Amino acid sequence: MTPQKPYARQTRVTANLQPAVAEFVRLEANTDPLITITNVSIAPNYRKMTVFFTTIPENREQDALIFLKRKATDLRTHLKRTMRLKIIPHVEFEVDFHERHRQHVEEILHEDETEHA
Repeated sequence: MTPQKPYARQTRVTANLQPAVAEFVRLEANTDPLITITNVSIAPNYRKMTVFFTTIPENREQDALIFLKRKATDLRTHLKRTMRLKIIPHVEFEVDFHERHRQHVEEILHEDETEHA
């Protein structure tokens, strides 16, 4: 058996955390604003994870951030119950500005295509 690369486990854990976090937010949050979990990043020692999110409408990001920070302990409890992790990471939340910029560029490209069509 070949030894696993050190980042393979971290990639698997991250891939499993994102849907678990999204499910928690779906169950706990109102639909105003609509919160979308876009990415999860976990530290190599698994003690800290950053959850990236966007909202619709965009101007409600701070409301969502306050809500998510208030629910961080509940999220950790949810992860403890639903996932098999040795270490339940400390959770931090950040607005995913990269996703916002990507969406904006996509809108500009779409507008340019319709103008030249």
